[in-house]
Amino acid sequence: MHAHGKKGRKFGRKKDQRRALLCGLMCSLIKYQSITTTLAKAKEVRRNLEKLITMARKGGLHNRRIIIARLNDLESATILMDIIAPQLKRNSGYLRIEHAGFRRGDNSEMGTISFVDDINTEVAASSKPTTKKESKKEDK
Repeated sequence: MHAHGKKGRKFGRKKDQRRALLCGLMCSLIKYQSITTTLAKAKEVRRNLEKLITMARKGGLHNRRIIIARLNDLESATILMDIIAPQLKRNSGYLRIEHAGFRRGDNSEMGTISFVDDINTEVAASSKPTTKKESKKEDK
């Protein structure tokens, strides 16, 4: 028997649980720029999030809606599209995985996943008005 159409890691979970796990990990990585998790989960997060980053760099309303649907979090999608994507100057390879030893309880191999480029979230967040009322006040 061949394993056609069976790509990706299963993590011993059903499809909806696996999707929720990856969404949570991707949103955490976008918010905190670095997370530590098992090596297998980090590799799967890198595989999925790099595709979303490429979409965010292209821009456009259609890509924004796809990213919101895949992340299932409007705040993380906005950070990715408006703050992180414009700061990335490379065409691919946005994330790096570094080995972080072994977990104490079950000896599982751990890894730290982070962005290759330095992301400055404070400057970009403070320079952009967040609501329509604030932007109208700045125009006057």
